[in-house]
Amino acid sequence: MLAALCCAFIAISGGCANPSTSSGSSVSQESGIPASQETSETQAPSQMAESAYEPSAPSSSVPESQSKPPESGRPSVAWSSIDDILAGMSLRDKICQMLVLSPELLTGVSGVTAAGETTRQALVDMPVGGLIYSRPNLKSRQQVCKMLSNTQSYSKIPLILTCDEEGGRVNRLMSTVGTTYIGPMFGYRDQGAETARQNAHTIASDMRVLGFNADLAPVADVWSNPDNTVIGDRAYSDDFAQAAELIPEAVRGFHSGGVATTLKHFPGHGDTLADSHDGAVYVSKPLEQLRREELLPFRAGIASGSDMVMIGHLILTEIDAAQPAPFSYRIVTELLREELGFQGVVITDGLQMKALTDSYTSGEIARRAVSAGVDILLCPSNPQAAVSALEEAVALGEISEERINQSVRRILAMKVNRGVLKLEG
Repeated sequence: MLAALCCAFIAISGGCANPSTSSGSSVSQESGIPASQETSETQAPSQMAESAYEPSAPSSSVPESQSKPPESGRPSVAWSSIDDILAGMSLRDKICQMLVLSPELLTGVSGVTAAGETTRQALVDMPVGGLIYSRPNLKSRQQVCKMLSNTQSYSKIPLILTCDEEGGRVNRLMSTVGTTYIGPMFGYRDQGAETARQNAHTIASDMRVLGFNADLAPVADVWSNPDNTVIGDRAYSDDFAQAAELIPEAVRGFHSGGVATTLKHFPGHGDTLADSHDGAVYVSKPLEQLRREELLPFRAGIASGSDMVMIGHLILTEIDAAQPAPFSYRIVTELLREELGFQGVVITDGLQMKALTDSYTSGEIARRAVSAGVDILLCPSNPQAAVSALEEAVALGEISEERINQSVRRILAMKVNRGVLKLEG
């Protein structure tokens, strides 16, 4: 079916509608942003902070060196099918497509707020599948529009451009560039499915205008433990059945607003006490109980067509006590894909979180996650080590190249389905 998809690829950036009305100072045209203007900060350390979403503050303001202004415009390539794209990709290209990085991890520069020659060259050297932006990257509407437009133009294959925009306390745009404020989703739980859909549509529409094409939302966890603070009012409900009614409408709202969706944090982070940013988190419920409770909103969100599911850094002691969920074939492939029927893209949570980095290197994380069935690695601390580890795993026969191809097909299909990538025909 993928091979039959027809119509010349193009990234639909969403554009900046009436940029003259946007707040903030103007940003130079993409052909005029030299490397020194990507940021006023220094080279970033090789190991970023544990959170994939809030890069460490820079330590000085020495600009990076500049050799020439960036080349503008996307390379002119047309493909007739996803398999046509795959045929032109090296193994390294395919593995890089399985990475979504922060602009800091991509470029090695702190506090990125523009996209120039450094970004262009970084995308040549490591042609990743997408980028995730956080508050330090986002200063004004016009700045964000130009940064994302430039970045998209440098990539041969259109990029996933995403951020965490849930509403409430987890937002990247409402609090920086002043998009429409939507409160914590828990506060709307009794206002019905239409409100859930409309809130999501509003968030997505605002993101799309700026150039984003995917959101790491909605939160499908259920706030069933009142002492849980890591999820808390980010959840749509504290009732499993109610959440299962609201999440599908949120998915539809995000889609109608123009962005891909991510159900998180599978198989459910709402009944935990610990925070996976800080260390290991355990879930002790047996599978039968999860089926009656935590899995209900995920199952409903999958049925409504969610593009991605994010695997939480959770250890499910009654299912696979030996390893975190992103490394578990039993959880990723047998439970999520085979039992729940999810055929879309499986993405990890941020791979700089201590729940994983306390015990595993970036290379080990990449090998274990891909072996379990994961498609996208989100912000590994050392991206090059992750790529090299997967190249080595294929060379040694630990992971087949066809397994890599499966993930890349799913990623490209999602881009086609959401209008990020179009095929000629």
